[in-house]
Amino acid sequence: MTTTEQQDVAPYTAMEFLRAAPAGAGIVLPSLSVDTASPALRLVDLGRVRSDVAARLAQALRTGVRA
Repeated sequence: MTTTEQQDVAPYTAMEFLRAAPAGAGIVLPSLSVDTASPALRLVDLGRVRSDVAARLAQALRTGVRA
């Protein structure tokens, strides 16, 4: 997915992709949800996580952890 253009991705699909991606590194995003208050914007709410989970997620993104 490119970063310079907005693509037509359903928010529930994006949310499930985002839920599955860090699962390979044993990371759960417990507050991940779709923002239903703004359906036209197709927003995914990443929610809140503990600081240790945020650090593990950042490390997984940096190193490209794959399941």
